[in-house]
Amino acid sequence: MPIEKFTTLVSTCVPLPSENVDTDQIIPARFLKATTREGFGKNLFRDWRYDKTGKPKADFVLNSDRFSGQVLVTGKNFGSGSSREHAAWALKDYGFRVVVSSFFADIFKNNALNNGLLTVQVSESFLAKLFEMVQSDPSTEVMVDLEKQVISIMPWLTQERFDISTYKKNCLLNGYDDIDFLVSIRDKIIEWEKQHTEL
Repeated sequence: MPIEKFTTLVSTCVPLPSENVDTDQIIPARFLKATTREGFGKNLFRDWRYDKTGKPKADFVLNSDRFSGQVLVTGKNFGSGSSREHAAWALKDYGFRVVVSSFFADIFKNNALNNGLLTVQVSESFLAKLFEMVQSDPSTEVMVDLEKQVISIMPWLTQERFDISTYKKNCLLNGYDDIDFLVSIRDKIIEWEKQHTEL
């Protein structure tokens, strides 16, 4: 699955205020048999979305008609637990392009960025404000500007800057995975090798 370029996104949000959401809750282990990245979205938060008979749980946010969008807003320490890359696959396959939290588990964060899913880490106060506004008005939109590294709550333009590594930012802006990036600097690599090859 190619990495989609990310520049600026304006979207409504899906609020999931739970803290310490681990990767087994994001995508349960029994659904990890597939080896391609497609199809995991249907089992995203499977045990929270459906009961034992497969019936959608009316009180879970992904089953609500009130909320939709490409931005998941969630509580702190999102993506803890095992290192399964499938968690990022499931979120991306479902349709999320951004996850906003006050803290991400490091391995999940790297897996997400490697798969074109932008993790935006904000302050506790900004997160609380965003939850408040989205839950009171589901039409509330955020604008995520990767180039400027700013997330804004629309239309009041309450905003905050977020951090991202220069390398990962460059990859997302250009739609590169690690191999694509190496190909993009092929000429520089060849030149470096020529300059450093012992005669």
